[in-house]
Amino acid sequence: MELVEATADDLDALVDRWYSLAQSMEPYDELNELAFADVDDVSDDGFRDHLDDESVTDYLVVREGETVGFVTLREGRHPSRRYSRYLRIVNLAIDEPHRNRGHGAAVVERVRELARDRGCDHLKVSCEWHNEDARRFYRDAGFRPKQVDYAQPLE
Repeated sequence: MELVEATADDLDALVDRWYSLAQSMEPYDELNELAFADVDDVSDDGFRDHLDDESVTDYLVVREGETVGFVTLREGRHPSRRYSRYLRIVNLAIDEPHRNRGHGAAVVERVRELARDRGCDHLKVSCEWHNEDARRFYRDAGFRPKQVDYAQPLE
């Protein structure tokens, strides 16, 4: 398994996979409701912006020449803290037919290596509170709960 940095040629593949991931998050909270009825309605502008943002990198997850998922990483800093440089897993999705084969765990391990290479001292990730599968996956990968995000719609 390898992480291949995405380019402008990969925008459609990223959008397709992101849309699938976003759809799977909709049932967890009303704030996850998509504004798009179909993947064809989704602009690639968000991922295009990532190409110009030095703190964000999108990777295709490739196994034996086949793309099986994607991961989005964002570097950040907390300058007032001892553990100040982090790499955040923003999106991590393995395509449905390739799940439960260790690819996600391999991605997390590769992200750890990237973080160390970049001089980061910790990883961060968030997932939906009611997504027990994701919470279990990240606990099994060595993450621990640190804080809770709260959200409130302003309607």
